[in-house]
Amino acid sequence: MKSWIIFRSRLGLALLSFVIIALGLASRRGYFPFPEALGNYPGDALWAWVVLLCVAWVRPAITRTKLIGWSLLIAFAIEFLQLYQAPWMQALRANKLAYLVLGNGFDPLDLLAYVVGIALGAAVDWAWQRGRQGR
Repeated sequence: MKSWIIFRSRLGLALLSFVIIALGLASRRGYFPFPEALGNYPGDALWAWVVLLCVAWVRPAITRTKLIGWSLLIAFAIEFLQLYQAPWMQALRANKLAYLVLGNGFDPLDLLAYVVGIALGAAVDWAWQRGRQGR
């Protein structure tokens, strides 16, 4: 296989997802010490990192460039979907799990938070690959 193909452990991705989700939920409840001035954006960045981890879980051998691209596409699409406020969509968002995944109100600054979260996730992915190559 070519060296630019990255192999990721699905178990490791799932475990890291659970940790990131816990941090994101804790940040929304005020249990994680992000500066108050950042508002909900750290949680949004962590949410986007989980999107990246989900894409990597579905396609562990995806290149990092495609991983970033697909993750941004999905995160941005979900954010723009928040502009759609049909009654059936609002009813779906009334479910706590659906609300956590889909959100409710469009905020253009969320897009920046998603870029930051996906960049952070990609940096961790890169560091993990570099560490494994050094073995």
